Amino acid sequence: MPYLLDGNNLIGRERGSSRPSDEDREGLVRELCERLRRTRARAVVFFDGPAPRGGGSSLGSLTLRYAGKVSADAAMLEEISKSRAPREIVLVTADRELGRRAREAGASVLGPEEFWSRFGTGRAPGKETPSRVDVDEWMRYFEDERNRQPK
Repeated sequence: MPYLLDGNNLIGRERGSSRPSDEDREGLVRELCERLRRTRARAVVFFDGPAPRGGGSSLGSLTLRYAGKVSADAAMLEEISKSRAPREIVLVTADRELGRRAREAGASVLGPEEFWSRFGTGRAPGKETPSRVDVDEWMRYFEDERNRQPK
C-alpha cells in the first residue's frame, strides 16, 4: 500500500510554519527514512516548489517529489488519478479539502498523527535528536590529568 505524503503539511503541523525551510524538509526526510526503514512500507513525499538539486530522488522506500510550477496538492491528486489502483493509495494530510478530493478520486486518507503512530514511536519530525554520547571518549577525557580542575 503506497503512501503519498503531503510534506509541507506534515512540517506545518509540527512546526507551525506554512513555508518550511530546507532544514525542515531535510529533518522530515530523515525522520521518514528512519521510520520506514523498520517496515516494508513505501512512501512518496511531495513538496511544493522546484527540486533543490535538479529533481526528486529515491532513498530506499522513500521517494522525494517536488511539484515544480504546480502545487504539491495538484501533483498528489494527479498521482492518484493516474493510478491503476487508487484504492490502494493512502494520502497522509491534515488538509481537509485535499483529503476530500483524494477520497473522491478513490484513495484513502490518513491524518498525520495516525500515520506517525503506525510507524513507531520516535522523535517528532523536525525535532533534533540528541547526539550519541561516546562513554569511552568521555572516560579518556576525564582520566587525563590535564583535563582536571586543580584542587
